[in-house]
Amino acid sequence: MTLDFILKEIETSMEVGIDKFMLFPAVPDAFKDKTATYSYSDENFYLRAAQTIKDEIPDVTLISDVAMDPYSTDGHDGLVMDGKILNDQTLPILEKMAVAQAQAGFDIIGPSDMMDGRVESIRSAMDKEGYYETSIMSYTAKYASGFYGPFRDALDSAPKGGDKKTYQMDPANKKEALIEAELDTIEGADFLMVKPALNYLDVIHLLNEEFELPIAAYHVSGECAMLLAACDKGWLDYDTVMPETLMSIRRAGADVIMTYLAKSFGEFYHQ
Repeated sequence: MTLDFILKEIETSMEVGIDKFMLFPAVPDAFKDKTATYSYSDENFYLRAAQTIKDEIPDVTLISDVAMDPYSTDGHDGLVMDGKILNDQTLPILEKMAVAQAQAGFDIIGPSDMMDGRVESIRSAMDKEGYYETSIMSYTAKYASGFYGPFRDALDSAPKGGDKKTYQMDPANKKEALIEAELDTIEGADFLMVKPALNYLDVIHLLNEEFELPIAAYHVSGECAMLLAACDKGWLDYDTVMPETLMSIRRAGADVIMTYLAKSFGEFYHQ
């Protein structure tokens, strides 16, 4: 994907009212290593792309992704040693990543890694560098879901060994979302995210009821893929179920919805 393509996609999306974008890196294997050093390198295309986008389209809001998995040879969100995720040793890497992204012009930093203490660590690191106004959208309740498949395939970021169940949340556990939301709030998060959205509407509602911070919901790749596949088969009508689906997430209490159908939704309402 070229930078010209990205700029054009943003411009056409803004024409239908979509002016906030999450950017994710797809990193060639040659740039991956054990400690994700390319994630904060000056040569990182992801960071250079953000700088160019903000220079060319200053009114756009850019949301980043902070996690090791796109840059790591292990494909995990944290540092792996002897088959185990090292939470505390991961935090300095995430700090460097977040500061580099803030420097590149990202408006909102999105730690998706699910390491304990990362919100406080990132907030402190950015404040030390003077990025007080850069917000944090914490992936507060990120569940160990089977609905991430299409995204991981696109980015080639699936774990090379094991799974992510030791640091992502158990789909059966709702109470843990409250604990994580409380911690993220104390540590300095500006948004609390639930991911995925549709199977966790109850969690979205719960956080909306219990916390004052804006609640974000991530309508993930597998959820979108199911809808698109059913419509492609003629089993569902896209113009009916697409807005109905997003409406259900909003009704549950989401203040912000991230979805791969955003541009389509904008086009639908600008017909």
